[in-house]
Amino acid sequence: MAEEQDHTGSPWEDLPLTKDYPELRAGLNGEMGEEDAPGSTDQAGKCGPNLLQMLKAAESRRSPQGQDRDGDEASGAGELVTEALKTDMQIQLTDQKQEFNKRPNKTGHRSLSHSISQSSTDSHSSVCSDSSEDESSPKGKVQKTSKGLSDFCIKNIKQAESGRKEIEIAQQEMPALMVLRKRAGGEKPLAGAKVVGCTHITAQTAVLIETLSALGAQCRWAACNIFSTQNAAAAALAEGGTSVFAWRGESEDDFWWCIDQCVGAETWQPNMILDDGGDLTHWIYKKYPSLFKKVKGIVEESVTGVYRLYQLSKAGRLCIPAINVNDSVTKQKFDNLYCCKESILDGLKRTTDVMFGGKQVVVCGYGEVGKGCSAALRALGAVLYVTEVDPICALQACMDGFRVIKLSEVVRQVDVIITCTGNKNVVGREHLDRMKNGCIVCNMGHSNTEIDLVSLQAAELRWERVRPQVDHVIWPDGKRIVLLAEGRLLNLSCSTVPSFVLSITATTQALALIELYNAPEGRYKQDVYLLPKKIDEYVASLHLPTFEAHLTELNEDQAKYLGISKQGPFKPNYYRY
Repeated sequence: MAEEQDHTGSPWEDLPLTKDYPELRAGLNGEMGEEDAPGSTDQAGKCGPNLLQMLKAAESRRSPQGQDRDGDEASGAGELVTEALKTDMQIQLTDQKQEFNKRPNKTGHRSLSHSISQSSTDSHSSVCSDSSEDESSPKGKVQKTSKGLSDFCIKNIKQAESGRKEIEIAQQEMPALMVLRKRAGGEKPLAGAKVVGCTHITAQTAVLIETLSALGAQCRWAACNIFSTQNAAAAALAEGGTSVFAWRGESEDDFWWCIDQCVGAETWQPNMILDDGGDLTHWIYKKYPSLFKKVKGIVEESVTGVYRLYQLSKAGRLCIPAINVNDSVTKQKFDNLYCCKESILDGLKRTTDVMFGGKQVVVCGYGEVGKGCSAALRALGAVLYVTEVDPICALQACMDGFRVIKLSEVVRQVDVIITCTGNKNVVGREHLDRMKNGCIVCNMGHSNTEIDLVSLQAAELRWERVRPQVDHVIWPDGKRIVLLAEGRLLNLSCSTVPSFVLSITATTQALALIELYNAPEGRYKQDVYLLPKKIDEYVASLHLPTFEAHLTELNEDQAKYLGISKQGPFKPNYYRY
C-alpha cells in the first residue's frame, strides 16, 4: 500500500459539510416497528422490554421503602446495577448535523513538539510525575515485561507498579465500568474483537482499556495527545499485557509512529476502532485503507473527530458505520461541563501559580466546555468575558452574567485567554501582537488549532521554555506572552481529570463498541449514528448508587398524562437538558 507524506491534509479537508441525513431507525433485529415507520412522531430512543423491566425493578429498589435501612443499602445498590446489565438492549440511532474542523499541517521554522517527560510541577501526582526521566525517545529501547512480552513502546516499564496503584485508585471512582467487568465472566460480549484505540492514556482510560479486555477484546493503543500520556499508567497497561505505544512528550513524528505501530502490525489486524480526535481513523484511511474491509465500526468521542466523520459521510466516503459518542447527553453534560469545570483550575494553577481573583479572563466559546471554565474562574473572583459566534450561546452567557464581546475589543487589557471552540485560528497573530506583557494563553479544545501557532514561529519571535508545558514567546521589544502546553489541551497536558466523570463517558464508549461489534449484518449503514436517549439514561442510572440517590417513580396515571413509559425514556430526543 502506498504511503503518503501529508498525514494531516486531504481527504479530511477537501470535503463539503453535511446538511442533512436520512433517519435510520433500525431495531434490534434490523427491522422497523410500528412506531418506527415513516410518519411516526415518536422520536424517543427505545430499548428492549427486558431492559425496561430490569430498570423498573431497580428503580423500586432505590426507594427507601424497598431497602433494608439497617444495612442492605450498599448491597442493594450493587445488585441493581448488576441486574440492570443483564439485558438485551435495543440500540436505535439517529443522525445529527455537525461541522468539520480541520487539523492544519504542522509547519514552521521551529517544531512545536518537545520531548518533555516531566510533570508540570513538583506537586504533580505520581502518575504524571516523570521528573527523574530523560527526554529521549524510547523507540530504540528494548523493554520486556515480567512475562517476557515486548510488543509495546513506553517510557519505562519499571513504572508499572506505581501505575497499577494509580489505576486501582481510579477504579474506585469508576463504578459502572467495574460492574461491566463483573458481567464479563459470563458473556464476554467482545470475544473476538480486536480493538485499536487512540485516546488519552491515563489511569482512567486504563480502566476502560482493561474493562474491554475483561469483556473479551484484544487491544492495541496509542495516545491522541503528545503531552497527556501518564507514563506510569502506560507501563501498568503494558505489564498487564496490552500493547501500548505512547509516552509523555512525544514529537510529532513519534506521535504518528506510535499510531502506525498499532495498526501496521503484520500479525494483528483490528476489527473495531475507538478514536478520540480522528487521527487514528485518518491514518488508517491514508495508509491502510484495506483494513476497513474487516473493521465493523468506529466509536468517536471528540467533536473534532465527529466533524471529520460527518464530512466523510456527506461525501459518500465513509465506508463503515460510526457512533458519535461526543454528542451523547452523558458526554456533553457531564464530561464536557463538569470535567472541565474542575480541571481547568488544576491545569492553570499547576503551570502558572497565578492568583485569579480580580484577573480579567476571556473564554472563547460558550459551549459546555466554555460554561464549565467560566463558572470555575468566576468562583475564584475573576472578571469574565466571553466570545461567541452563536447567538443562543451568547444569550446564555449574557444571562449567566458575563459580558459577550469580540476578542479584539479587550485583547489589550486581559490577563488570560482560554480557547474552547473546536475551531481554528480563534486567536490569531493580530491578537497575539496586541496582548499585554505576561498574558497567559491556553486551549481547552481537543486540537492545537485554536491558537495560530504557526505565526508564532516567525523569525523575529524567540521562544523560552521556563518550565515543563510553559513557554514564553518573546517579541523584539521584550514583551512576552505565556503559552501553556504549546496550545494543546490544557487539562490533560498539565494536570489530571476527575475519574468519576470519565467513568460516564467511558461506559458510553464501551456500550457503543459492544453494540457495533455484535450488530447483525445490515443493521447499520455506512453512516454516523447517535446512541438513543434511553442509553444515556441507562448509563446515568449505573452511577446513581454512588450517591445513594433514590429516583422518584411515576405512577400509571402520571406516566399516561405525560405520554411516556414509567421506565423511560423520560425526555424526547429533541429535548435539550
